[in-house]
Amino acid sequence: MDHTFHFNSIAEFHSFCNLPQPEHPLISLIDYSKVSYPITGDILKWVQQFYSIGLKRNVHHKFNYGQQPYDFNSGVLTFISPAQFLKLEVFPDVETVPSGWLLLIHPDFLWNTSLAGKIKSYDFFNYAVNEALFLSEKEEHILENILVNIRTEYQSHIDRFTQELIIAQLELLLIHSERFYERQFITRKKSGDELLFRFEELLTASFRTEYLVENGIPTVAQLAEHMHISPNYLGTLLRLHTHQSTQQHIHDKLIAYAKEQLSTTSLSVSEIAYLLGFEHPQSFSKLFKNKTQQTPVEFRKHFS
Repeated sequence: MDHTFHFNSIAEFHSFCNLPQPEHPLISLIDYSKVSYPITGDILKWVQQFYSIGLKRNVHHKFNYGQQPYDFNSGVLTFISPAQFLKLEVFPDVETVPSGWLLLIHPDFLWNTSLAGKIKSYDFFNYAVNEALFLSEKEEHILENILVNIRTEYQSHIDRFTQELIIAQLELLLIHSERFYERQFITRKKSGDELLFRFEELLTASFRTEYLVENGIPTVAQLAEHMHISPNYLGTLLRLHTHQSTQQHIHDKLIAYAKEQLSTTSLSVSEIAYLLGFEHPQSFSKLFKNKTQQTPVEFRKHFS
């Protein structure tokens, strides 16, 4: 039977996984070796209305990093935001015991704190599950200590300082994770270079005249979808390696195409603008001047 589970609270997730009720209703650190999914098939699907940060090893699930499979024996950290659809392929016959931690945070816990809006600015919460963070032993130890500190705090006597102290630990965890993600982008240079090459090929193909006529200028979301990665992941990769956003790359290619048309064809500025998907030629001229310090007409005069 094809069924998707829905978890609105952390307590519901605890019950589903055969765990004791959470000690705090809005935040919980789970020992992953004690998680037991009561399913009969090999596919588990669910939607949860809370954040989760998982540091897991020896997990009996099938995941991939992009198009590359990986195992959980090296410390792997995953970030999932509320309302994401999750699908795991479970291998029940594997004898190894999973280990690690799963931190669950309900959005209500962040209300009226420094993380309430800031948490959405961390790109890795928008990455797909298969864009996980690999950790060295030292990095894993750092994050594990922070996770345990969070649990110790909510297990102690809850007072007016509890939330503030936990939020401080959460911010520390996210800052370290951001640092480790940037390290991963650098150390996975070969994989990153391959993605950059694919992106440039795809972007170039998207600016062929016949493609533009039929589809218009490619969007960030469309390019990321063709590459089977999330828009945020693509943007982070490009900013780290090229110091430009995905949109800036699209604009650069757009200007290069416009210059080619202005210098080699007799198409009017309006015709080129429409070809590039601009509804109003003035918008095209404004972008062109902003990028080149010249209007399209001024640029064309050099080739007259």
